[in-house]
Amino acid sequence: MTATANIIGAGLAGCESAWQLAKRGIKVKLFEMKPQKFSPAHKNTDFAELVCSNSLRADDAEHNAVGLMHEEMRRFNSLIMQCADATKVPAGGALAVDRNGFAHMVTEKLLATNMVEVISGEITEFPAADAPLTIIATGPLTSADFANTILEKVNHQAFSFYDAIAPVVYKESINFDKAWYQSRYDKGDKYDYINCPLNKEQYYGFVNALLAAEKMPFHDFETPQYFDGCLPIEVMAERGADTLLFGPMKPVGLTNPHSMEKPYAVVQLRQDNKEDTLRNIVGFQTKMKYGAQQEVFRLIPGLENAEFARYGGIHKNTFINSPLLLDEFLRLKSQPNVMFAGQITGCEGYVESANVGMSAGYFAACLIQGKTPLLPPQTTATGAMLGHLKDTTAEYQPMNINFGIFPTIQGEITSSGKFRKIKGADRKAAYCHRALADFAQWLQQIENN
Repeated sequence: MTATANIIGAGLAGCESAWQLAKRGIKVKLFEMKPQKFSPAHKNTDFAELVCSNSLRADDAEHNAVGLMHEEMRRFNSLIMQCADATKVPAGGALAVDRNGFAHMVTEKLLATNMVEVISGEITEFPAADAPLTIIATGPLTSADFANTILEKVNHQAFSFYDAIAPVVYKESINFDKAWYQSRYDKGDKYDYINCPLNKEQYYGFVNALLAAEKMPFHDFETPQYFDGCLPIEVMAERGADTLLFGPMKPVGLTNPHSMEKPYAVVQLRQDNKEDTLRNIVGFQTKMKYGAQQEVFRLIPGLENAEFARYGGIHKNTFINSPLLLDEFLRLKSQPNVMFAGQITGCEGYVESANVGMSAGYFAACLIQGKTPLLPPQTTATGAMLGHLKDTTAEYQPMNINFGIFPTIQGEITSSGKFRKIKGADRKAAYCHRALADFAQWLQQIENN
């Protein structure tokens, strides 16, 4: 009899978990509430829908933690990375995708395994103790009813924060008499980014309009707790009039070909689809009302006639207290036939979500087959992310992959026997070199297990 597993949620984590199980000969029942019901941020009927940016961030596996995670996932035969690489669009040193093409490919490749049965409709009941091993991967936008069910099951050991979506404009509506193509410091192809310059007066006028604009109100029962890596543009501006100059509007590394005057601030737009008809405004997540978004963003030179394909928005993210609730294999300690994966565990970001889904799928396959999973070394990006989910040393908060959660490398012993401290890019390269070597050993151990 073929072994089976259940997965609730067909986002990036759920799809990656299903893929890892299916390729190991385990049939999957994949429960997904779309198309019967959509969250406030979802629109596409395909799996693995990207609702915020279309970027999976930096793709440098030699000096960058998320690029390192990309490479580890590629070596682990990740579905998400296969589809991202196949649908990528120009984005300098980042890996950005055609979001619709990406979601469609994930859906097609997963269904083509003939190992995944999709069951449409919302799940509201918690899996029974005698149910097949079940991975809950409902993400940061878990439906209200199921979120309440989970909260009751985990004795309300969960938190929430708010995540914002950047607007997307039609490229043909951008005024290239003022805007120009250039990647910062000329990294990557010059067409990867479109840049809109502001002088000092325009910048502070924009900030004042941003602060004065009408925002969507929170409900009385909601207390916003934003993730610092994805703050709404107006929240950043509230922290100081110059804050944006050190964030998404920093002018460094760019030269305006239309003027001898150096830009005081710059707004960048990144390609959002393969045809390059859409551009998203980088770092401009917002809670402004739609009318206010038109008025304020059209103050930016080059966007005075911008037509919006999607307005920015805001949504609530939910995550559990993983260090207290889950064991080393992502199983719920109080009910080990239930696992959690993806952003609901408290990892943050598309790549991290898929990565934890990858680990969960591998763990689940081993457990179903009566094997003890081999944990990835914490020196790897995959292991470091899992390490964060077990870290009880501080108040638990969502986390992107970063070298700060890796075991520290201070330096190295030179050929003369002296200690040499490693700094900057060399230190990042050392983290990546160590990680990929240890990841290769882990893969060999899995193959021999």
